[in-house]
Amino acid sequence: MNYDVIIVGAGPGGIFAAYELMQKKPDLKVAVFEAGHALDKRRCPIDGVKIKSCIGCKSCSIMSGFGGAGAFSDGKYNITNDFGGTLYEYIGKKQALELMHYVDEINLKYGGEGTKLYSTAGSRFKTMCIQNDLHLLDASVRHLGTDINYIVLENIYAHLKDKVEFFFDTHVDSVKIIPGGYAVKCGDETYSCHKCIISVGRIGSKWMEKICKDLDIPTKSNRVDIGVRVELPAAVFAHLTDELYESKIVYRTEKYGDKVRTFCMNPKGAVVNENTNGIITVNGHSYEDPARQTENTNFALLVSKHFSEPFKDSNGYGESIARLSNMLGGGVIVQRFGDLIRGRRSTPARIEEAFITPTLNATPGDLSLVLPKRLLDGIIEMIYALDKVAPGTANEDTLLYGVEVKFYNMEVKVDEHLETCYPGLYIIGDGSGITHSLSHASASGIHVARKIAN
Repeated sequence: MNYDVIIVGAGPGGIFAAYELMQKKPDLKVAVFEAGHALDKRRCPIDGVKIKSCIGCKSCSIMSGFGGAGAFSDGKYNITNDFGGTLYEYIGKKQALELMHYVDEINLKYGGEGTKLYSTAGSRFKTMCIQNDLHLLDASVRHLGTDINYIVLENIYAHLKDKVEFFFDTHVDSVKIIPGGYAVKCGDETYSCHKCIISVGRIGSKWMEKICKDLDIPTKSNRVDIGVRVELPAAVFAHLTDELYESKIVYRTEKYGDKVRTFCMNPKGAVVNENTNGIITVNGHSYEDPARQTENTNFALLVSKHFSEPFKDSNGYGESIARLSNMLGGGVIVQRFGDLIRGRRSTPARIEEAFITPTLNATPGDLSLVLPKRLLDGIIEMIYALDKVAPGTANEDTLLYGVEVKFYNMEVKVDEHLETCYPGLYIIGDGSGITHSLSHASASGIHVARKIAN
């Protein structure tokens, strides 16, 4: 065998798996294959001046490369079993939390010291939310910020690069079973290993689907989250973000009984583009460095959709809505809340006249031509509900960017060790459909590494 362990994907799951393997068994020969660039080569060409929107790079530096899609996120590690995935269903709640705290310790050790750990426990806002039919989820949140998160990844890579062999810009075409292990094919080259860990993230959803089909690994359909990214003056949510930073708030709509939730809150942050398999969607970032902060706060409002038989392609449903947005707006569409509820499209002049400056160059348009009525009704209801705990949320000039879609991989059948029906083949991170966050994905990598080391 060329290697003892091959890891496919250098996102949080793959990185922390490699880290823990080197901690527990430094004599193991480990290789990591990543389709994207090395961290120092990851550069998005959008500068807001010469290049204002996505140009469809062969490898999206926001979504792929060392650190995965989380590398340029705002570096929020939510330490909780209440959201972020269902890892606890496989390894137990206590074990999952212990692993997330261990991940936090590693982040602090490699550059995250001095960052703040926020908590919703005992918060007065929990009572305020309940009084207004909103529900604030419990969590401890370590906010690194996009800038500090990058430094942590730099330091972890520096620690690993001489211990682990990294193959960047190397797409894995297939994973096959061979006597005593697995063969990983990359172009004309084939590498073999005793154990294989697959950690390809959400962007690898179609690839993961193909691998599971080729190896006849059972899967089941997962959900898709569809919605908008809200941008408003930072002062509107300051009383929550100053104390909690990230507030996960859930609301059940009166009209349909659907659950709408806030997601990925970025105080004084910026709205950004994402390119997922050629589809342009929207996300948000924020920084620890005050010099890089803005006057706006942004967060997502997402509606989760689960589908029953016979429909199984939840990601395909989300893609079709995102493609419609791309068709109408040439990318991301932005609309003032006041225009939306009046049934009129936003125009460049109306956006220009607003009392808020957008942080993303998006196309003014009409989200009601993109989002299904049921989803849009739920988002509007949620905005009015949030206005009760954060007055100003439902202001005329609140900006809505669409669409934001969180694609979840089909949930792969694995056991309590995150091992498939093939001994020595593990599937972790968001690529497994089990984790949906930085902390859960990182913890899954640690969990599998310890199993292999033992």
